[in-house]
Amino acid sequence: MSDILVTGGYGLIGHNVVRKLKDLRHRVCVIDTQTNYGIIPQDEIEYLMEQRKRVTGAVENYAHDITDRFLMNYVFRRFMPDIVIHMASYPRQKVVNANPPKGAKVMCEGLLNLLEESKLHKVKKFLYISSSMVYGDFKDDVKEDAICRPQGQYGIMKLAGEWLVKDYTRSTGIAHTIIRPSAVYGPLDVEDRVIAKFMLNAMRDVTLKVNGAGETLDFTYVDDAANGIVAAALSSNTDNKTYNITKSHSRTLLDAAELAVKITGKGKIEVKDKDVDFPSRGALNIDAARKDFNFDPKVDVEEGFQKYYDWLSNSEFWQSKL
Repeated sequence: MSDILVTGGYGLIGHNVVRKLKDLRHRVCVIDTQTNYGIIPQDEIEYLMEQRKRVTGAVENYAHDITDRFLMNYVFRRFMPDIVIHMASYPRQKVVNANPPKGAKVMCEGLLNLLEESKLHKVKKFLYISSSMVYGDFKDDVKEDAICRPQGQYGIMKLAGEWLVKDYTRSTGIAHTIIRPSAVYGPLDVEDRVIAKFMLNAMRDVTLKVNGAGETLDFTYVDDAANGIVAAALSSNTDNKTYNITKSHSRTLLDAAELAVKITGKGKIEVKDKDVDFPSRGALNIDAARKDFNFDPKVDVEEGFQKYYDWLSNSEFWQSKL
């Protein structure tokens, strides 16, 4: 069994990763500021954090900012991790755009602090959660060796993070694994994401706004994403490699909106122009993850949307809001 430090361990994907690691009897420590990024309503983030902590159960945890090197040194000295799974980040392009200097501080300086502490405390493996946004515009079947042309500060900084992680492997010998997820959704997500917006607006019986009917995303259910991250972290076949962790099946935004309306029996759809701040994306190729650690995503969009709707329907918080 390993001692595993998970930054961002109370995020949407993070709390599922922590739960799965605990189920496998690993010792887990969480760092998470539990921030609302100045965007998420405070009552919503407090509810989500409470529920996510219930899912993970009791673990050693710190509400520290990864940009504080002194505090990171304290956590590393106290916990002495074998593996670091780095998920703490500004979570998407919209959030970075709202505060680029703070986003850069977290995504760059925070990452460097963790890499320095990993070097100092002889961490064996550093797992970096990147994003499909590093590719920029792409169509279906994109493999990990595709040329990356990110658009916007979020994707650019995620790609810069990948290169920093690789350079620490070169200079220190710490093994790394880079993970590129895409369009993750599911229970205990914030409303300020596309699938949550579609589903909750349909449940409210208001208009679902689709920014580009033909735009596609590789929607990935959160349990599948978490399973892939845990398997990659624990596998001996993933050292110094990069992996797409997605469902590998693109669907249009219009399809997603129509499915939300179908499941809820409510809502109407308004199609607008494509959002120019976001690249056009398709499905990612996951052959490497299948081969190296048997990654096998199970939940298709129809099943995943239904699971998410069922959870929303049984959430006292969201029912009170609706």
